[in-house]
Amino acid sequence: MAYLIPQDRFQVQMRSMDEAIGKDNAVRFIDAFVAHLELAKLGFVIPNEKTEGRPAFNPKVFLMLYFYGYLNGIRSSRKLEKEAIRNLEVQWLLAGLVPNYHTIADFRKLNPKALKATFKLFVLFLKDADLITGEVIAMDGTKVRANNSKKNNYSQKKIERHLAYIEEKTNQYLSELDKNDVLEQPEQLKQVQEKIARLKTNKIKYEELSKTLEASAEPQISTTDADARALLVQGQVVEVSYNMQAAVDQKHNLVVATHTINRNDRNAMSGIALEAKENLSLTTFTAILDKGYHNGRELETCQKAGITTLVCPPTLANSNEKGTTEAYIVDKFIYHPQTDTYTCPAGSTLSTIGTWHKKTRERDSYLFKKYRTPDCKTCPVQPLCTAKADGRREIERSQYAEAVAINKDNYNTNKELYRKRQEINEHIFGTIKRQWGYNHTNLRGLAKVNGEIALIMTVYNLKRAMNILGIEKLLALLKTWNPDYQKALALSSKRLVLMQYNESKYLHFAQAA
Repeated sequence: MAYLIPQDRFQVQMRSMDEAIGKDNAVRFIDAFVAHLELAKLGFVIPNEKTEGRPAFNPKVFLMLYFYGYLNGIRSSRKLEKEAIRNLEVQWLLAGLVPNYHTIADFRKLNPKALKATFKLFVLFLKDADLITGEVIAMDGTKVRANNSKKNNYSQKKIERHLAYIEEKTNQYLSELDKNDVLEQPEQLKQVQEKIARLKTNKIKYEELSKTLEASAEPQISTTDADARALLVQGQVVEVSYNMQAAVDQKHNLVVATHTINRNDRNAMSGIALEAKENLSLTTFTAILDKGYHNGRELETCQKAGITTLVCPPTLANSNEKGTTEAYIVDKFIYHPQTDTYTCPAGSTLSTIGTWHKKTRERDSYLFKKYRTPDCKTCPVQPLCTAKADGRREIERSQYAEAVAINKDNYNTNKELYRKRQEINEHIFGTIKRQWGYNHTNLRGLAKVNGEIALIMTVYNLKRAMNILGIEKLLALLKTWNPDYQKALALSSKRLVLMQYNESKYLHFAQAA
């Protein structure tokens, strides 16, 4: 049987590196895009020119390498160094340069803000290419595991459990110490003394953690990555994580805004929505989010900014199932803004004396007014409406009730549009976490993690754009594109201010709680 004859490995070939790379290869667009950029204007750290010794690498080498690596599921600096040695595409992209893994890693750690500015600049390119409309934007978040184990994350209760255990074991060992001392067993005596000394050291450690936790005004503390938090991932599953937020345009499912936070979604809507509005220079758009984002204060903030909110309202819970029937739940009471009163299903008017009360819920605070009517005492349907001892039904109205009502009306009249939410943004997280394997971060600190997530989202948009238009058309658009660096940097600065504002607002309510 005849077999194909392989080439002679020792045969000298006259072939350029470029001949091995196809015209539709992604590295051609990566190379052209990075070559088109002025990295200093994006805030990248540029090494000083050396007059002596070995010259430094051009920062564009590292940006191209990271774009290629993240596009192909490779983000380890050691693995990227190996790819520069053995991968023909990387050899072409870097023109034969092989940077050291330590230098590769430093580039990512030193440039988180510049990576975010690069993401925003590429969003502007996509908008100029008419790939983004900014009319309907779906937003969601997903958790990525932090570089911090559960055992190195502490709440006050966890610290108290450790201290109680140390106290119990110390008393146990002291009893053994007395016993061994009486029996004159020096070897066992020494072992017990060593155990007691270790417990004393651990006690000091947990007491210091308790002081740090109290001073931070936070509900938990992480010792490996101070910014990481234990977050609810799914059901009752808790992981020490970060919460990656993304806003996705409906037209081609491209990411138009992204940032990472270290808390759950409840207070996150205005941050990502306003970032999308700033990035695309929009006056208004429709924001679609799931019920995890439903928050009166966040709804009001977005609506005041001209954003049409389309957030699924949470299921209305009957807090008094034994005494209130379905026909008399709070949703059936009609509010009249002109008179600031409610009409109950039985026709009575509930009024308020105008006093604002404060309620704290889930580390969040808001004001509300109470509405009552004296008709409850003689109402024939009173047993169906309330089971309170005084027989009077009371309605509470939040300071954000109007924003909640507007959002509810938007949702009820646009349910078909809301159903498209998952089509727009869910597959993005599936691609990033399942297909590419980016379900965790190796970086520590919120700033660095934000830089990596911006890099991931830039690469995601790169791949989507190449799939939509093809390499040749993108290269043609790139030739006529004039990057607006000032706008990209301004957007990054606004984003930083917005994050600080939202964080301080969140901490204000947390401390009030």
